[in-house]
Order: sequence, then C-alpha cells, then structure tokens
Amino acid sequence: MARTRSAKTAPTDTKASKESSKATSKITLPPQSENPSKLFILPSKATPEARIVTLPNPRHLRPSRYLVCPDTGIYEFTKVAAPKTMPRSWLIEASSSPSEADIETSANDIKKQADVSASQELYMATAIDPLFLCLPALANVKVAKGSAEQKRMFLSSDDHFEKLPEESSHLSEIMRWPKTRALIERRMGVICDTVEAGDETMFRLSEEKLLAVILGKAAKMSENGLSPSMEDKFVKKALEAPILIQKREMIQGEVVTSKNDSQVSTPRTDLTDSQSTVTSSTTAASLDSQPSTAATSFTEEPAGADNVVSAIEASPEIIKLQRLRVAFDFICSNYISSILVDLLEESLAKPGAARIDFSPLVEYQTRLSKLRAEALAARSVGDYTRKHGRDEEDDEVRAEKKRKLEEEKKKKASESRGVRELKKVNTKGMKKMSDFFKKKA
Repeated sequence: MARTRSAKTAPTDTKASKESSKATSKITLPPQSENPSKLFILPSKATPEARIVTLPNPRHLRPSRYLVCPDTGIYEFTKVAAPKTMPRSWLIEASSSPSEADIETSANDIKKQADVSASQELYMATAIDPLFLCLPALANVKVAKGSAEQKRMFLSSDDHFEKLPEESSHLSEIMRWPKTRALIERRMGVICDTVEAGDETMFRLSEEKLLAVILGKAAKMSENGLSPSMEDKFVKKALEAPILIQKREMIQGEVVTSKNDSQVSTPRTDLTDSQSTVTSSTTAASLDSQPSTAATSFTEEPAGADNVVSAIEASPEIIKLQRLRVAFDFICSNYISSILVDLLEESLAKPGAARIDFSPLVEYQTRLSKLRAEALAARSVGDYTRKHGRDEEDDEVRAEKKRKLEEEKKKKASESRGVRELKKVNTKGMKKMSDFFKKKA
C-alpha cells in the first residue's frame, strides 16, 4: 500500500499582524485639498459675534479682509510667511473638550483629529484704527489732486460711505450694528469738523486735525525706538556720517596729521517716495576745523598709524526727528492714499502747522548731501590704486547673483535622473510637440 504523507499547515504570520497593529496612527488625516486651509490667529478677547468681512483697503481701495467685533473693534490681518524657497506646512490638531465617554476610556484609545495645511502663511489679527477705513470716503480720493478744502461739504456718515466702492463690500452690513456704527462715527469725529443737524451729526474732513492725529501716532510709535530692522536701515544708516581716515607721519620730531582716504557709505531708504535720502561725505573744510593740537593728542600712539574720525555726528534731537519722520512715512505708506499723503506733506511743510520743527533734520540732511558730493568727487580724482570702487550697491548685486546661482544648484539637485538624461538628447531636426496640435492647412 502506497505511503501517504500529510502536508503541514503553514504557520500564521503573527509578527506581521503585530507590526501592522503598531503602525496604525492615532491621528487620522483627511485627503489633501486643492485649496489648502489657512491658519488665522484671532484675539482672545473677540466675542463669538465677531465676523470676517470684506472692506475697501484705505490705501488702494481694493477689497481686503478684516475681522469686525461689535465689542472690541476692528482688526486687520497681517501675513507672516517664510520665503518661498523654504516650503513648509502646518499640522493642526483639533482641540475639543473631552466628553464623559472619552474620560472613561484610556488615553491610548482616544483618536485625535488633525489637519495638515499645505499653506505656510500665518495670518495674525492686529487692531486697526477705524478712522483709516473712513479716510477714503471723507477725503473723496476720486477728486482730482489739488482740490481745495472748500469743495468738501458737511455730510452724514451714510452719505460719505456711499462714495466708497460697493463691490464685494460688507460695510453696509456692519454699519447696522449699533456698537460698530458708534465706534466708527466716534473716530470720524476726531479728524473731522462736525455740525449737528437735528438728530444727525454731519462730518467734514479737517486736514489739520488729521495731521495732528497721524503725528501723534508716529510719536507713540517712535517713543521707545523703532523695530531693529527699521532702526538700522532708516535711522542709523540714513544718518550715518562719513568715516575719515587720517594718517599721521613723523616730520622733524613732530607728528603731523594728514588726509589719507575717506570711506563713503550710501544708505538706501526705499520706504516711500517721500522718504528723504541721506548721503554722507567729507570735505577739506571739516579737516581744517580740526584742532591744531594734533601733535600732543597722539603722542602716546606710534607715528604712521591711522586714525578713524567721523566727519559729523547726529545729535539726539536729529535722531529723534528722524525716527518720527520714518514712523510718519510708514503710517502714510500703509494706511493713507497717495493723494491725501501729498496734501499732508504740504501741510507738514508749512511753518508752525504741525507744531513740530523739522528744520534741524532738513539742515543736517542738506549738509550730508553736500559733503558726500564733494567726497565722491575727491575720491574719483585721488583714488588711483583701485580699479573700481565698491559700494553697497555692488555688494547687493553680487549677493543677488550668488542667490540665483544657489537656487539653480538646488533646482539641478532636485531633478530626477530621467530629466537629466532627457536634457542630453539631441533634439536637432525633431518637431516640437506643439506642431502636432496645429490645424492642418
């Protein structure tokens, strides 16, 4: 009788089942959306009645998003984002209060809900003065430049707001909220001349009041110093005096100071068109004004050494005025239309109109401009050793070229092998893909 052999049953893969159970994530992610969600940081004091609405931007009248809360006021959204060369995303976990059933279960069994936002932008709600939103209607920016104040008439708030574009605007809806309407009209009264007509208040824009309010905001902004980046670029570099290098030589037992070279820095201030450009330079007159006791003041140092001297220095009053001017230009460039900015500049130039005398700052800037022009002329004549002068503009051009080369290297590194091989193919004489989709003649 033939022998029969029973087949052994295959053992179950217990290890794979254990690993698959361990690999299951506690956070469930939804499928990726074409329109990624955006991340907003809202103020904690905002009430549930707050709404995100669309209103005309006070600078260019284009529709922009704002957060309006009937109790706490109006907020604008400031976008904070990393450079596009650094792709990032947000992992957002839903924070909901646990129910009684979740409390009874163990912490390992709770499934957390989360979402991934492919957009790296972060929108932060910051408070904005409602008077900026009213300025385009009060100033009637559609009127040609140079219009006199007599053309403006006393009108109600509703009549003023009718001048604003109504496309994609929720201004009429938020004006129905009593608290929001009272807040806007109260801020309008700060920059307007008012007249009571029965139970209604009529408003007309006053440029003097507006200028005083903007200068007050600029003074508060610059009171404790500007942000480090603005302080360095628009205050320190803008008022930076030239550097004089004086060479001391020993002649007949005396140390004589002679002019050797001057280094001129060219600060660039591109905050607004109205931002004044400050230049720095040096002249022989400033050297002549040096005290004649140079031989005794440098006796402790060896002869032939160089002495670095600043041509002129900005006083604390000049620095304070420059900060105030930078803050004023910053507010105007972000929240006030260009036509109204020109009117404010004219009012600011009038003597005694702004109660702030900017003449010391203007004189300092004029002096720096003249010194720098003379220094550049002297430098072009006396500098024989250098083939070309390097300044900050050349450094920026070099930095831009270096950045482009780094971006090209990153692009080449991210290319696949197939793409690199296709680039090596000789396509001479081949038709392009677009030729196959043209209409036949």
